[in-house]
Amino acid sequence: MAKTTKKETVDKKNESKTETIRSWKFSKQQKFVVGCLLVLFSIALLVAFISFYVNGQWQADQSAVSQLGDRGEVVENWLGKFGAFLADLIVYRGFGIASFIFVRLFFLTGLFLALELSTKKLKNTWFWDLFAIIIISILFGFFATSAPELGGTIGYELNLFLQDYIGKTGTLLTLLFGLIVYLIFKIKLSPEKIQSYFDSTKKEFKTELNAIKPVPQPESAYNLEEFAIEEDPELDNIHLKTDDSKFEINKEALKPTISHSSEIDLNPVVKPVQMDINPVNVTAPVHTEEFVIEKAEEEDIIEENLASRLVADFGLFDPTLDLSNYKFPTIDLLKEYSTGGITINQEELEENKNKIVDTLRNYKIEIAQIKATVGPSVTLYEIVPEAGIRISKIKSLEDDIALSLSALGIRIIAPIPGKGTIGIEVPNKNPTMVSMKSVIGSAKFQEAEMELPIALGKTISNETFVVDLAKMPHLLMAGATGQGKSVGLNAVLTSLLYKKHPAEVKFVLVDPKKVELTLFNKIERHYLAKLPDTEDAIITDNAKVVNTLNSLCVEMDNRYSLLKDAMVRNIKEYNEKFKSRKLNPEAGHRFLPYIVLVVDEFADLIMTAGKEVEIPIARLAQLARAIGIHLIIATQRPSVNVITGLIKANFPARIAFRVTSKIDSRTILDTQGADQLIGRGDLLYSNGNDVIRVQCAFIDTPEVEKITDFIGSQKAYSTAYLLPEFVGEETGINLDMDISERDTLFREAAEIIVNAQQGSASLLQRKLKLGYNRAGRLIDQLEAAGIVGPFEGSKARSVNISDLSALDQFFNNEQN
Repeated sequence: MAKTTKKETVDKKNESKTETIRSWKFSKQQKFVVGCLLVLFSIALLVAFISFYVNGQWQADQSAVSQLGDRGEVVENWLGKFGAFLADLIVYRGFGIASFIFVRLFFLTGLFLALELSTKKLKNTWFWDLFAIIIISILFGFFATSAPELGGTIGYELNLFLQDYIGKTGTLLTLLFGLIVYLIFKIKLSPEKIQSYFDSTKKEFKTELNAIKPVPQPESAYNLEEFAIEEDPELDNIHLKTDDSKFEINKEALKPTISHSSEIDLNPVVKPVQMDINPVNVTAPVHTEEFVIEKAEEEDIIEENLASRLVADFGLFDPTLDLSNYKFPTIDLLKEYSTGGITINQEELEENKNKIVDTLRNYKIEIAQIKATVGPSVTLYEIVPEAGIRISKIKSLEDDIALSLSALGIRIIAPIPGKGTIGIEVPNKNPTMVSMKSVIGSAKFQEAEMELPIALGKTISNETFVVDLAKMPHLLMAGATGQGKSVGLNAVLTSLLYKKHPAEVKFVLVDPKKVELTLFNKIERHYLAKLPDTEDAIITDNAKVVNTLNSLCVEMDNRYSLLKDAMVRNIKEYNEKFKSRKLNPEAGHRFLPYIVLVVDEFADLIMTAGKEVEIPIARLAQLARAIGIHLIIATQRPSVNVITGLIKANFPARIAFRVTSKIDSRTILDTQGADQLIGRGDLLYSNGNDVIRVQCAFIDTPEVEKITDFIGSQKAYSTAYLLPEFVGEETGINLDMDISERDTLFREAAEIIVNAQQGSASLLQRKLKLGYNRAGRLIDQLEAAGIVGPFEGSKARSVNISDLSALDQFFNNEQN
């Protein structure tokens, strides 16, 4: 005989416990019986309580209650000795007249059990009724001390207990507060309801008062001063009064015929109207007909929504379900480099202020007011010049002011947008480093309601600068070597890692330097996207960049097809619709994560690949924003042959680190100023007309390594996010005509292509539920057979067979 294992013993114990719990559940019949019993018991309580107070029976039965065991004892209660006992226990020794609420509670409980109604509302009723029992009992104990049967023993004793500690006044105030709580939370009484009640009462009183007023009669039929429009108190009709006749205009007839009555005020205030009246027209008989326009009631349309039923049954689709236990990086993985605050050097501020004032005074420029705003690395001095001073004169003194201050480089903003001041930005002698920890931990970033929030650093006023990549929608970063571009890219990627789940965003990383972004290899199966059949997700070979960019173009076209089928305009609407289960996955629909393409050195790509890179980049920049593909391009050589007009036109958001010349600054920002930055993460951000100076947050390589290690150690997807396979024309296709090597779905795929008259792998993916590789092979075989035409870039292939009958004839000819 086999031994019983420990696990089997535990399972048997659990099963026996489950069976015991199930045995305690009431059946439908048991609930009905208990419910009926409680209803009858409530009726018995009502009879016992009423007879307790009728004709003073409680005094007659008082002595008999203690001798209920004696059958010869006579009681006056209508329910006999049992009723006398209940009344004495619950009313006299309990809560007094408030005990009648117990009748309601037992009756409702029995009714809910018998009819199998939801007990959620019943629990709320029990709570507030017991609250009312206690309050009412203490109230009667407070006011009716000479009649203990009204408040009961509990009410009387609780009243004395409260008075011993807080006195009579305190007890009364406590009871008043309890009454207010009950009225507000149970009766739902509010000041608005009280106000509306008094307003309606006041209106009714005025109506009755106006109804009994005598109506004065006019002295003459032709006295124009007595000819007036009188407003009825009820605002129902407008009476036009004359001596000979009355014209009554129904106000309802004046209402316009509209589809939405809320769009117009149907009760306008009647203002005095002056009219020119011909007496002849007054004496003539006037016949008016009542003309009423009534709006037909719209019928209620009840339509069954399959999507709403699915949501009700299964809830919203959760894209993070595959990695439901994923934990976001903790903030303690980041290092705090500074003391946390900005050190204000009062002497330095005073000295710089005096030098600015003296320099401007030397050129006969007087200042009415000056104010300083201290930032992490730069202090902004806002000056208000005297009247009559030309701004261009101050701006031309940029170098003179820098000389007097002995500063590395100053920047003059004339005028500051939105202010009537001129700004002079002066570098601090001892700049404060902005750590990534202080930026990520700020409330502005943590509470940011953005699709793709990015914390770049801190502004000149020491505020955390957070922007939304989805609104940019693409970002161009440029600056000289060693000025902070790579740190800026790490800050962007870190911000997204701290805010977005792996199911919500994917990165395509291009790193020609081969050393800057290699740390992110550890999160390949969490956050990175790559081409099929490639080993490394981070692209370091320029030859593979072209295929990746074209693959993103294919992904873009596929996503636009999905948006078209879903009848939405952008990725946010599409994903919300998919989460609401309004899109069928069997039709090819899926949750679409955001894709962020990061290129660390764009100039090197342009040098090696040229137009092959520029064209797909420009195409993605023009079209990809709506379907969630966003580009971040960084370069250290911001020349016009790298950042061409086509690129700049589609990258409105730009970041300029320090550059060496004004020409480079204008190439990036279309304005100068980047040449006056101090380096070490000092940047200018532009997204249109405004230019904002920001000190980029610093994040070092060990910090990035800690974050990627933390994420990489968790459960991941089976593979990185696979982009569509791209096969260019130069690769060629093996036009194999061997019928035996064709895919088993070849004929079915051919019928789909001929029916749709559109040859594309994405169509076969959706219709046949295939992966992209197999769908691509089917397209190659169809091309080899001559059913579809050759590859034409992002366009669908042409179909050489017109209909299914021609296709059948084609297959018959092949077999023969």
